[in-house]
Amino acid sequence: MSGGTRLFGTDGVRGVAGEWPLDAPTIARIGAAIVRAHPLGRPTRLVIGRDTRESGEWIARELARGAAGEGAVLTSIGVAPTPAVAYLAGALDFDLGVVLSASHNPYADNGIKVFSGRGEKFGEEAERDVEAVIADAGWSASDRPAEPTSNEALVDAYLEHVARLLPAPGGLSGARIAVDMANGATVATARRVLERLGFHVVAMGDGPDGRNINLECGSTHPARLAALVVAEGCRLGLAFDGDGDRVILVDASGRIVDGDAMMLILALAEQRAGRLAGDTVVATVMSNIGLEIALRKHGIRLLRAPVGDKYVMDAMVQGGYVIGGEQSGHVILASHLPTGDGLATALAVLAVMADTGRELGDLARELVTYPQTLVNVRVRERTPVASVPAIQHVITGVESKLDGRGRVLIRYSGTEPLLRIMIEGEDQTAVQTWANEIADAAKKALGEAS
Repeated sequence: MSGGTRLFGTDGVRGVAGEWPLDAPTIARIGAAIVRAHPLGRPTRLVIGRDTRESGEWIARELARGAAGEGAVLTSIGVAPTPAVAYLAGALDFDLGVVLSASHNPYADNGIKVFSGRGEKFGEEAERDVEAVIADAGWSASDRPAEPTSNEALVDAYLEHVARLLPAPGGLSGARIAVDMANGATVATARRVLERLGFHVVAMGDGPDGRNINLECGSTHPARLAALVVAEGCRLGLAFDGDGDRVILVDASGRIVDGDAMMLILALAEQRAGRLAGDTVVATVMSNIGLEIALRKHGIRLLRAPVGDKYVMDAMVQGGYVIGGEQSGHVILASHLPTGDGLATALAVLAVMADTGRELGDLARELVTYPQTLVNVRVRERTPVASVPAIQHVITGVESKLDGRGRVLIRYSGTEPLLRIMIEGEDQTAVQTWANEIADAAKKALGEAS
């Protein structure tokens, strides 16, 4: 790794398992570096969890080899959601937490997410510290095999914590809930909590085989869950992603309820209870303008952050805000955890249903989403769009046509040579046409990659 190479993206280190940066030597070096970067003068205590990908076990061994070589003491909780590791890192006697997961990506990918002893995802400064240590050629990771101590029972502490978000199911007691676990990490937790609370779980995506995680299921593919909800007469459905830090809901009629709708439901509930700090919700630039309009009707401000939950959390911490998240269903409830938690989000929405006596579809109806289209252009150059007159001219023309009744958002992907063009407006056909016009201008000005 050269001194200028970035390992950490918007959600940790991610790639194809077995290829750089997730080849065995680099994984061991990362394990060693997260310990070396912040020496404590005593053995670092590290808790590690993973999702169900077939590569998870060997990646855990390689990471343990590197970390143990620096004197770290590792405890594995096995297959567990990201928020479980975050909670245990902050609540128990650990200095670091590590999750091995590529979230909603296909099984061949994997990743390494690192949490501090406060249960917070590593920020930019901590990530740069680790990268600097990795880039230093003056040391080598241990080549001695190491295995973490296994203690899967620690997950029970997280389950008790998350269940407090729904202290009394009330009229929802015994309700049928369809749950899509994405053949991922929530197979270890979701059913246990929901059945303990008295719900009847109709499960799908609950048979992981190492390769079927997120495969046509989970939060990125909710259509099958929607059909199951209707076919089984369920009150609602929950679709988690592979590592359980996000959820998409489905109402009784099969309608998808995304992160924007959940943030609106939860923000209004917190406002009614006098707990919505600063009357502000933090979302990303990708949240629909309909959320902004709906919140504004209730005197609530929508503060937008760059794409990535760590940027949402940074803005929440700076302002002392309690609710934030992404349209994808990654919602952060700061009073629960400083990171997204799909199960917590679902239970918090169920608590609103129990308290108000209203169904999910009724609660979500207040969000009127504007048509939105997203076009990706694979480019040869990542030139700042603002400095390209030919593209700016088209964007200015589109914004004039929107006349304040929509948005244009142009940004580069954080991990690929992609220019993402998102437009919202009142008419789907119009916004699609305008997005294609901007895409054509970008291809001509920046060069389309093959």
